[in-house]
Amino acid sequence: MTKQNGSVRVLVTGGGALLGQGILRALRNSGLQAITTTVDVSPLSAGLYWGGEAFLVPPAAAPDFLESVFALVARVRPDILLVGTDVELGVLADARHDIQQRFGTRVVVSSPEVVAIADDKFKTAKFFRDRGFAAPMSALASDVDAVQRLIAAHGFPLIVKPCIGARSYGVSVVHDRQSLDDAASRVQNGVVQECVGDTDHEYTASGLCFDGVCDAVIVMRRDLRDGNTYRAFTVNDAGLNAQVKKWTEALQPYGPANFQFRIDKSGVPKVFEINARFSGTTPLRAHAGFNEVEMCIRKILWNEPVTQPAILPVTILRHWSETVIPQDQPAQVRLANSGLTP
Repeated sequence: MTKQNGSVRVLVTGGGALLGQGILRALRNSGLQAITTTVDVSPLSAGLYWGGEAFLVPPAAAPDFLESVFALVARVRPDILLVGTDVELGVLADARHDIQQRFGTRVVVSSPEVVAIADDKFKTAKFFRDRGFAAPMSALASDVDAVQRLIAAHGFPLIVKPCIGARSYGVSVVHDRQSLDDAASRVQNGVVQECVGDTDHEYTASGLCFDGVCDAVIVMRRDLRDGNTYRAFTVNDAGLNAQVKKWTEALQPYGPANFQFRIDKSGVPKVFEINARFSGTTPLRAHAGFNEVEMCIRKILWNEPVTQPAILPVTILRHWSETVIPQDQPAQVRLANSGLTP
């Protein structure tokens, strides 16, 4: 681990995911001299070809996933590991302290308890209510009485979604009881929630928390397409910034937490999703002066204090890009545990 000129060895998972690629782009946009190793389950993942070494790992649910990660960390000896897919969070949260003790590599992942709260939309709503924050009224789709109370309290439209999911997969807006029942029947372990606000009042925010204190936040209004932010607008609102700080300190993540919320008709912000990690909008925030990847690395590795950066008043328009590689190059990406021992 070298601090001179900000030199650091970084292992990034999820080279094929929007999140993992966003982390890599934030690293590129930082003041760090990052030596990157990128991994993914598929050799046809664009992030594997953005410089540095690249390896393949099994899916997070595979029995040899952790063995592969340990073997790779033993070989590469990264200073820090950044998690670039949702599905790896729980596994690496459980293994975080083991990886650090065995190899000295720091893993930016929250506790298993925090990951579990953020992973489940019903647990998320309960977490906020239990701590006195406003949250969308929610009921498990299997709880007939609770669903009926929700209908009586808020009427339609309502939202039906999987308790565990991302990027709007399986999410339905329903306008009557029949469509609610139909949507719930298509979702395993579903949750029904009040429909908060509208698409003109949807926000994504981030807070960075270390030692129980949130020292930096950013709020952006967003437009969605296919469940992802494709236009973002920085927001300078002291009240919202203070609210994000409170949410972050209540959650107690290790490093980053992302809050997605809407403001209801009475002006109250209600979080409908937490990501206990960096998020797909991480590289957008870096363009606005809030490079959370760099701030976390500097804090964790060199104990540099996290301070609130000035947020640039910008509009960010997202667009597709391409990575072009020779047709034989994917075959050259090695398995992470090929010839390696943990």
